[in-house]
Parts: sequence; structure tokens; C-alpha cells
Amino acid sequence: MSAPDRGATEVSENRSWLSIHSLLTSEAERLALVGAPLVKNSISPGRYDLAPDIVRGALRRLSVYDLETQNDLSDLRIHDFGNLPIAELTPADALTPLRETVSQLSRQSELTIILGGHNGVTRPGVRGAASLGSIGLLTLDAHFDLRDTDGGLNNGNPIQALLEDGMPGVHISQIGLAPFANTKKAHAKAMRAGISVRTLSECFERGLVQVVKDELDRLAGNCGTIYVDFDIDVIDRGQMPSAPGARAGGVSARDFFAAARSIAAHSKVRCVDLVEFDPSMDVQATGALTAARWFAEILAGFSARRG
Repeated sequence: MSAPDRGATEVSENRSWLSIHSLLTSEAERLALVGAPLVKNSISPGRYDLAPDIVRGALRRLSVYDLETQNDLSDLRIHDFGNLPIAELTPADALTPLRETVSQLSRQSELTIILGGHNGVTRPGVRGAASLGSIGLLTLDAHFDLRDTDGGLNNGNPIQALLEDGMPGVHISQIGLAPFANTKKAHAKAMRAGISVRTLSECFERGLVQVVKDELDRLAGNCGTIYVDFDIDVIDRGQMPSAPGARAGGVSARDFFAAARSIAAHSKVRCVDLVEFDPSMDVQATGALTAARWFAEILAGFSARRG
């Protein structure tokens, strides 16, 4: 039997394989990417500053073709702005450069992707994406991140800092909050502020994607823009050992990916971040490949906006 005719212009995949990394470009595009290697003042010390480049490298191992949906992402391009020089800055000092960069990219692109860094990047990301009176924030996180700010800013209090900045609590939805990972004081703060609290057990009972869709609809009814914080420690620690805050019994990686795709398909979602991945704790690239797959799911969801 003769070999199939591949056509004169098709290149053998032994020599060339189109990966998600191949879609990164230096030109302005509908999608933008910026690395935010914030690492200082973490309540769980680690090497979060390594994550943006590790994730970019892992993108080389992912194809642009989704077998399950037969969706080909090869026509997408992502403006890679590079990494901001904030690894040596505190969260307070990183506010202005990250906020200004996100503001710039949000004006140029339909969706901006921030690769952290620890969760301290969320506050400047939100501040840069839109005004606090018009933006909604959805978090996928095992934790409230409502620790007091009297000891300074860290990765345990970006939501508290946003409330103190003047963000309405009713503009915040927190999904995946875990038992025995939060305090009674933080829960009370969330209730007083009017934050929508969706627990881990509810995500299991109703399905993470359905809970996410409900909260996106709620936020979209009150806000012109939505920002989504993906704290990777919401995933079960057995599947995400390189997230210092991850606990046993978290959501599955598969549900996390499905939620990412659904979120990125929503037209009001203009900025997303991925935080709390510590490559120094990684085991056989589990975390790197999980973060890279999340990135691919964000692209797949965004591509669905075109109908």
C-alpha cells in the first residue's frame, strides 16, 4: 500500500509540530499574556517567581488541536508581553507596575492572561482591568484571602485589600472554599461584605461548572467587566502537589479545566490570572503541565466567543 499523499506544502510532523507555545507573538493581538513573578511576602514561602517561564516552556508540549471537540486553535495568536520585573518587589510596590500594564493590555486586547506569581497579583490585576465600581471578581480558591492587612500585603489578603480599596463585596464571588482551611473570622467578614460564598461541597454536589455559570450570570447582571482569579490550590493536592496551599479533597484537575473553558467563553471576562504554582515543589512536571493545560483551556474557551 502506498503512503498517503500529504500534499506538496504539508510538513512532516517528525520535523515540525505546532504547539500552544507556537501561538505566542510580540505583536498586539486579541489575546494578551503577561508574567507576574511576584514572590515576596508569601505566607507560604516558595519560588512562585519561576512559574511564568516554566508554564511557557510547558506550552511546547501541548498541541493546538482539541481531539474531543475537534477545535483547532492554530489561528489564534497571543501577544506575549514578557515578565514584569517585580520579583524583588513587595505586593504593595508591585501594585503600580502591574496595574498599569494590565490596564494597557486590557485596552488593546479582549482577554488578558496573567501568569503569577502568588495570589498578591490579583489585587493589581483587578485594579488594572476596570474601575472597582464596575468590575466583578470571581475566584476559584480554597481560601477566602481575607486576612487582615495590618501586617502588610501578602498572598493571604488580596480580597481584604480590594474591599478596603472600595470594591463592593456584592461584586465578588468565591468558589471552592474548603473546610478546615479557613477561619470563622474570615467567613464572617465575607458574609458582612455581601460576598457570594460557594463551598467545596456545593461544587461537588451541583458540579463546579454549573456553580461557575451561576456566579458568572450573577456578576454579569451587576458588572460590565469580570476578572477571574484561578488559584491553583483549589485543585486536590494529590493532583496538584506543587501548590503549597492545596488540600486533600479539592476539586479535580478535569473539573478545573472545564471551568476554565466555560469562564473564558464568557464575553464579559476580560482578565484572568493563574496563581500559587510553585515549580520548586513540582513532581514530574505535574504542576507545569496542569498550568499549561489550563492555559490551553482558556484559549479554547476564548475561541468559542466567535460562535
